[in-house]
Amino acid sequence: MKRILILFLWVGVAVQAQSNQELINHYKAYYKQMQKQADAQGVINALTHLNVLQPSTQRQDTLAYVYMSEGMYFQALNTSGIELNPTDSDMSVEVKAVSLKAMKQVEKAIPFFEELFKREATVGVAYELAEMYLQTQQLLQATKYVEYGIENSKPDVGRTYYESQQPYQVPIKAGFLYLKALVTFNKNKATNIDTAITTLDEAIALAPNFNLAYITKQALQGQKNPPQPETKN
Repeated sequence: MKRILILFLWVGVAVQAQSNQELINHYKAYYKQMQKQADAQGVINALTHLNVLQPSTQRQDTLAYVYMSEGMYFQALNTSGIELNPTDSDMSVEVKAVSLKAMKQVEKAIPFFEELFKREATVGVAYELAEMYLQTQQLLQATKYVEYGIENSKPDVGRTYYESQQPYQVPIKAGFLYLKALVTFNKNKATNIDTAITTLDEAIALAPNFNLAYITKQALQGQKNPPQPETKN
C-alpha cells in the first residue's frame, strides 16, 4: 500500500512539473509575440506569469523596467522595491531612480542617481543630479555636477525639454549652462542677477531655440527692472 501511495505521489509531481513547464513554454512564446506586437500590457502580463512560475531576479528587473517605461512608476517600485542594494543590477537602480524622481520623491531619488553615476559617470546622470540638487537647494553639490557636465559635454549629446507645446532638443552643454545660471542666481538673488543673465546668454548662443533659457532670462530681467506703477495725473 505504501509503495502504491509513493507511486501516486511521484506521478502527481511529474504531471505537475510537466504542467508547469508547458505553462512556462506558453508564456515564453506569448512574451515574444507581445514584444513583436509592441503590446506593453501583454509583455507585463507575460513577465508576471513567468516570474510566478519561474522566479528570476533578471525577469523581475525587466518587469519593473517595463512598468517604468510605461509611466507606471508605483507598480515599478512595488516590483523592484525602494532599497538601495549594492548587488542591484544597473537596470534595477535606474528603475528606482527614475520612478522616485517621477513621483516627486527627489530626496529619495538622489542616492540612486548617485549610485548610477558611481557605476558609470555620464553627463546625462550628472544633469539629473545637478537639477535635483538645485531643486533641494544643495547648491555646492549642484555646482559640482554642473561643472562636470560643462567640462564633459559633447556636441552630439542633446537634452530634450517639454515646457512648450512642441518638445525640442538643445545641446546638453547649453542645458548645463542654464542650470549654472540658476545655481548662480540662487546663491545670491540680490547680487547675482547680471551674472546669471550672462550665463543664460551663453546657453542661448549655443542653442538659439532654447525657449526655457529665454523665459528664465526674461524673468530675471523683470526682477532687475520691475515695471514701475503708473502715476495718476
